[in-house]
Amino acid sequence: MKGTRIAVIGGGISGLATARYLAGAPERPQVTLLEADGAPGGKVRTVDLGGFEVDTGPDAVLFRAEAVRELLFELGLDAEVQAPALRTAYLWSRGRLRVMPRGSVFGVPDRLLPLMTSGLVSGAGIARAGADLVLPRRPQGQDLSISQLLRPRFGRQICERLVEPLLCGVHAGRADVLSARSTVPEVEAIARDSRSIYLGLRRRAPAARPAEDGPPPPVLVTLRHGLGQLVQALRDDLPEGCLRTGTRAVALTRAGSGWVVSCGEGRPDLDVDAVVLATPAAATADLVEPLSADLARLLSGIRYAGVATVTLVHPLSGIARDLDATGFLVPPADGRFVVGCTWSTAKWPYLHNDRLAVVRCAVGRDGDQRWADLDDDALVAEVRSELEVAMGLTGPSERVLVTRWPGAMPQYAVGHAARLEEIDVEVAGLPGLALTGAAYRGSGLAGCITQARATARAVLDGLSAAEDGDGDGDGAAAGDGAR
Repeated sequence: MKGTRIAVIGGGISGLATARYLAGAPERPQVTLLEADGAPGGKVRTVDLGGFEVDTGPDAVLFRAEAVRELLFELGLDAEVQAPALRTAYLWSRGRLRVMPRGSVFGVPDRLLPLMTSGLVSGAGIARAGADLVLPRRPQGQDLSISQLLRPRFGRQICERLVEPLLCGVHAGRADVLSARSTVPEVEAIARDSRSIYLGLRRRAPAARPAEDGPPPPVLVTLRHGLGQLVQALRDDLPEGCLRTGTRAVALTRAGSGWVVSCGEGRPDLDVDAVVLATPAAATADLVEPLSADLARLLSGIRYAGVATVTLVHPLSGIARDLDATGFLVPPADGRFVVGCTWSTAKWPYLHNDRLAVVRCAVGRDGDQRWADLDDDALVAEVRSELEVAMGLTGPSERVLVTRWPGAMPQYAVGHAARLEEIDVEVAGLPGLALTGAAYRGSGLAGCITQARATARAVLDGLSAAEDGDGDGDGAAAGDGAR
């Protein structure tokens, strides 16, 4: 495969990781990574806010993902990993901050005592949740929404007070829309394999549950200088000349067994053997529409929700309560504006400060885009008014930063898995084309990194098979192997 040329389009975490895996493979292809913005990283961005290195997008990565641990080690970042300083989190529910029960999986409890003492669910709600223990197994042949899967077994209160706020905080999504199979596969698998979901969670391997006699291993981690450090390390690990920022791919054209990527604005075209599209679904649909109208239609059907973050650097003297947890989430049923709040200086050791607190609030979810109609001042005012109630926030903040992410969060709606199967078929008919990214099989950083590794390998294997005459060089669809 000497002299093989591959273009990766989109320089977010998916594109950066894919380009890095390709360029570092034993086959040593020539890789070109195109990013339309002036800098790579996409939503992974760390900024200096009054001397604090603050992440304005994702602030953590799933450490139990093997691909994440491997990548951090290979980039020399393993010594930079930091676990949260605290393990407790709150739910701001019915007017109070209440401790989130320990030992739940996406809000589904695997022990009763923490739930009973949390005050999140009434006695009647706890009794209703116990129905899961006696209800018969429900056939799981069809793709159900999370609400369809869990509410008949655990009742309304568990879904509204525990499941929904976690879905909003992680996916900006809704339980009645998101697919259980695609969004919470661990819970869905337990529902398929066990008559009782609660008992199925209890029977998980001990390593999967927090230890009773000590702190559990960290699930989420960050880096000593924020996750922008990961972006910089990936960028530094690419070959010289690989990354081209400020360069937008405007068209893809078949050229024999290869591809031509048109970059517009008088920039030279790229003649390559394979193309990886690591762009959001809508942008990918625009590029592939002349090649396959059906593929473009399938991609356009993946919806996104917009979110925004408001980050405050605020004197600790102006906060009426101890920041004794990582922060809090908010049940949508309470109608609040804020979806969740991270107490960053309490959560991450590298941000600890004795005088100032970094408080980062998220707003926006699927079906609630009120933030989009507000200017920055009004948005900050709305957030502050709720923090005054939740935390006793008083006085002016020393720094304020608003970051808007319209259309940032893909929603894996019911039918998402079937959609991906159709996408796979369409991409297979376009040899040398691959798709990867948050829209497909894992929207978090760990999912994107896992897909990137699998996509890079699938592309190289496909090119090798075509070169050897052992295959037709089918495309690699949506991160093959990440399933």
